[in-house]
Amino acid sequence: MTAAGGVVTLGILLAVLAAVAAASQSLSIRYGTVTSDTADALLVVMGVNVVVLLPAAFLLGDPIADLNLTSFVSFTAAGLVGTLIGRAVYFEGIKRIGSSRAEPIKASQPLHATLIAVLVLGEVVTPGHMLAMLAIVAGVAMITYEHGRSSNGGGDASYVGVAFPVVAAVFFGLEPTLAKLGFAEGAAVLTGLTVKTVTAGVGFMAYVWWKRGIPRAGDFDRGELPWHVAAGVANTTFMLAYYGALELERVSVVVPLVQSSPLLVIVLSMLFVSDDLERVTPRLIAGALVAVAGAVGVTLLS
Repeated sequence: MTAAGGVVTLGILLAVLAAVAAASQSLSIRYGTVTSDTADALLVVMGVNVVVLLPAAFLLGDPIADLNLTSFVSFTAAGLVGTLIGRAVYFEGIKRIGSSRAEPIKASQPLHATLIAVLVLGEVVTPGHMLAMLAIVAGVAMITYEHGRSSNGGGDASYVGVAFPVVAAVFFGLEPTLAKLGFAEGAAVLTGLTVKTVTAGVGFMAYVWWKRGIPRAGDFDRGELPWHVAAGVANTTFMLAYYGALELERVSVVVPLVQSSPLLVIVLSMLFVSDDLERVTPRLIAGALVAVAGAVGVTLLS
């Protein structure tokens, strides 16, 4: 369980891995959608999810025995809301405004999750919650302002592009409440992840088939396809590492580490991504720091 003299636990290492995987997914999508449509990237990512999670669920457990009607409906709804709609809108946001801007805005997810809990479950918002939520709003406002005043390397420089990660954060904020209902029925983590992923994959395949027909292997951009696969591997790693960390460590330990992914995206963008794809500025860094601090605060006070 522990390493380095009992200081670093397996749960902490998994949380760090989840943060790195989330940042890697964001940058992979950025590189993989320069010319490709985000629908192609989403198809590949979901395909990788299913290929990994479905066999693992049956090898390590009994998904059929785990599920009842309530948990199945809950995970199905979570898959449609977060894994399908949320991810589709988020990927489009990365394509339009860049990963270094979309990732911190998406990190406002705890704000929307808290507001949904207040409206639906009647939870109480404390002064600490209010302060943390104001920090999220301020951070997102700073990022929005900074994006609007720059061309971001030829991407979507209008404020419309910012709406995509904001909407994605709303859907991602709704997903945990739905998934929690399923896990409350005693379903295993792999079972829930598999149902969510398969539901989203089938739903999206049906949409693509209706819209333009099922794509063939040759329809994907060969230069960007490896980035789509990398994003799928990173996303699958994130889900497994994140849920594994939550099983081993306290939320107060896991969440701050995972919520550091927007900052990792900015650092990696500064080191490895060309200015024509990502333009990192001091205002962007400041906005990301404020938004991430608020997101961590909202989550830890919940």
